[in-house]
Amino acid sequence: MGKKVLVVDDSSAIRKSVAFMLSKSGYETIEAGNGREALGMLDSMRPDLIICDVNMPVMDGIAVLRALKNNNDYSSHRFVPVLMLTTESEKSLMEEGKKEGARAWMLKPFDAAKLMSSVKMIIG
Repeated sequence: MGKKVLVVDDSSAIRKSVAFMLSKSGYETIEAGNGREALGMLDSMRPDLIICDVNMPVMDGIAVLRALKNNNDYSSHRFVPVLMLTTESEKSLMEEGKKEGARAWMLKPFDAAKLMSSVKMIIG
């Protein structure tokens, strides 16, 4: 089986689109509709990469980054790379995301080839 990617977005259309592209390239995917749901899946899935939106209900993407970095409950996932896929282009938020550990920041609407290139560059 291929490497595992957790796709986190409150838009089911975005999740399905990203998961479809990834699965066509041999990646195994699982989807979550918000950050809290995603964190709850970590132990059972053990992802190689997390693709995460910023603006979501219940728990946003920056809070996911903070939890991965600072919460001992997720210490075994601390170094899982996170690619932020979002409509959020505010420079201060991008800087905060990178400070909290985001490996990459890609804006929606996204180019499928660029997304796949980023995924391959991050996890192969």
